[in-house]
Amino acid sequence: MTTTSTPAVPAPDVVGTPRQPARRTPRERFSVGRTLKYAALVLFLVIVLIPVYVLFVTSFKGAGDASPARAWSLPQTWPTENRQPAWPALSPAIWRTVQMVVPSAIIAAFLGSLNGFVLSRWSFKGANIVFTLILFGMFIPYQAVMIPLNQLVLGLGIPSGVPSLILLHVVYGIPITTLIFRNYYMTVPHELVEAARVDGAGMLRTYWSIILPISIPSFVVVLIWQFTSAWTDFLFAVFLSSSQNGPVTLALNNLANGALLQNYGVSMAGALFASLPTLLVYIVLGKYFVGGLMSGSVKG
Repeated sequence: MTTTSTPAVPAPDVVGTPRQPARRTPRERFSVGRTLKYAALVLFLVIVLIPVYVLFVTSFKGAGDASPARAWSLPQTWPTENRQPAWPALSPAIWRTVQMVVPSAIIAAFLGSLNGFVLSRWSFKGANIVFTLILFGMFIPYQAVMIPLNQLVLGLGIPSGVPSLILLHVVYGIPITTLIFRNYYMTVPHELVEAARVDGAGMLRTYWSIILPISIPSFVVVLIWQFTSAWTDFLFAVFLSSSQNGPVTLALNNLANGALLQNYGVSMAGALFASLPTLLVYIVLGKYFVGGLMSGSVKG
């Protein structure tokens, strides 16, 4: 009598017991594609951080140690004397830039939010034409309109410096803010707006009570965008301000070119002071910036 052995059948999983995930083999963990992907990311990170390294290292070098030939080398000593002439020269301009950037970013964001809501949810004849005309402002080169803008500001009697720069950054910020908010509001369910209309809310009431509270991600994106754009602007500052009433970019240019002998250490220290506000903004609000961009990129 012959006996046949049956293969062992694995016991079924007990109900409620989580199945253990399959372990990856070393070949799966260390694949060629994964290695190349991380190598490319590290390479791009190094390329991006190279200017930051040169800026930071050169800001500690003295007049004899700071030169283009020694841009990559570490300083022989780590003095802080370069900060002493740089900060007094830039601190008034930094405060003027804050006075210019904060109101221009807030006003442009609020106007862009209103435009985006109207163009996305309130249908009227010629809405697409109006939206297209607003977007034209994104593609007009600044250099092509600087002389007419300068004549317009002088004709209106707007003082040069902070007031005129606020106006121009608001005007040139409206197209991009309108585009961002319109794309975001297109993802808002129609039922929210319709429910507000059924309850008797008008356009402004719907915007203030329904749309504005859910617009925080887009406001973060727009405020960071406008803050960075206005803070780093140099062309408007050259045409519509002076070294006495201009922003930090103009003061930094005067600091770099004001001496007969170029002191790269002082210039880099000034550039470090001028870039700290934007750097802090991106460090604190960087994750909200990415989340706000993604929230308006996919329609739900």
